[in-house]
Amino acid sequence: MIRACNNDDIPQMVEVINDAARKYRGAIAADRWKEPYMPEAELREEIAAGVKFWAWLDGARLMSVMGLQDRGDVALVRHAYTRTAAQGSGAGSALMAYLKAMTRKPMLVGTWKAATWAIRFYEKRGFRLTGEEEKNRLLRRYWSIPERQVEESVVLTDQPAVLASVIP
Repeated sequence: MIRACNNDDIPQMVEVINDAARKYRGAIAADRWKEPYMPEAELREEIAAGVKFWAWLDGARLMSVMGLQDRGDVALVRHAYTRTAAQGSGAGSALMAYLKAMTRKPMLVGTWKAATWAIRFYEKRGFRLTGEEEKNRLLRRYWSIPERQVEESVVLTDQPAVLASVIP
C-alpha cells in the first residue's frame, strides 16, 4: 500500500533512510559520509522546506520512502530509499510510478555519481543523465547543497526535451 507520510512516520522514515544509506559507506567520497546519514532533525528540515513524502508499506511497517518537492518549473525526487531487506521487492518502483503520476512537470533526481545502483534504478524507470554542465547548473539552481556535493553528484531527468525548453 502507498500513502502520504505524516509526523508519526518520522521515526520509521529515518530508519528506512539510514538502513538503505549504509550502502553509500565506502562508495561515496569519505568526506560526504556521516553517521547517521540522515538524522531526524535533518529529515524534519527537509519536510519544513516543502519535501512531501510517500511510503510503501507492508502492513504498518514502512518499507520504502520517497519525497517530491515542487520547485516551480520542475519537481525534485528527494530522498528515495528502500529498506535493504525490501530492495528488489518493487516497493521503490511502485513509489516512483506513483510520484510520476502526480506531476506533469519535468522530474529531476540528484544522486551520488558513485551510487551506480541508484543511477541504474532511475534509468530503468525512464530517467536520463544530464551532461556535466547542465548537472552543475541544475544542482545550483534547485538544490541547496555544498559545492563539494555538487562535484560528487549527478542529475537525472525524466523529460530531457521538455527540461531544455523550460529552463533557460
